[in-house]
Amino acid sequence: MEFGGNSVLIDTGPDFHAQALREKITRLDAVLYTHSHADHILGMDDLRPLSFRNPENLPLYADDATAKVIERVFEYTFRTENRYPTSARVKLHRLDTVPGAGVRLFGVCFRRIAVTHGRQEITGYRFGSAAYLTDMSDIPKESMERLQGLDVLILDTLRREPHPSHSHLAKSVGFVEKLKPKRAYFTHIGHDLDHEATEAELPPHIRLAYDGLKLDFEIQA
Repeated sequence: MEFGGNSVLIDTGPDFHAQALREKITRLDAVLYTHSHADHILGMDDLRPLSFRNPENLPLYADDATAKVIERVFEYTFRTENRYPTSARVKLHRLDTVPGAGVRLFGVCFRRIAVTHGRQEITGYRFGSAAYLTDMSDIPKESMERLQGLDVLILDTLRREPHPSHSHLAKSVGFVEKLKPKRAYFTHIGHDLDHEATEAELPPHIRLAYDGLKLDFEIQA
């Protein structure tokens, strides 16, 4: 997300390096993490060249469970002794997981939205009039209440058939019908959801996301 001259990223997947080159990302001011699975954290080492551009350590934000995994996987980055001199210059902050809590970055509150990913609770985010809910199989009632009045909702939709840890097409459409955002985009899509055929089934305000998609929305809220 780019706003007010600042750039905030959610998650660093294994292909973050290629994504950063494709989108010509030359600076980052903060990174938010949703959970600790490999496809969401393993690109963290590619923050190195971007972190060197910051006058201070690049701030990372994650809940405690996610932070512990990041610290273990990238131990060489966070060690206090014999630290590799060109490791990413980052500082990992623990998110407050109290319902309704968030972190304020550059004048904008990124509010933590608890969602269920199979048997575990992970972090979604609401920022202004938009929300990002990846890798989720359900949205608790309390979180549904915090997702009212959205312009843009981005949410997990893996495939047509039910899945134990991801939302499927009909279920995601149901969430959109309940939350009534102005626009919704389905992400984390499997190969069996044909893009053109699936979009033909969906109402105009629900679309499938794709690499390189850019969205405009109000973030100062």
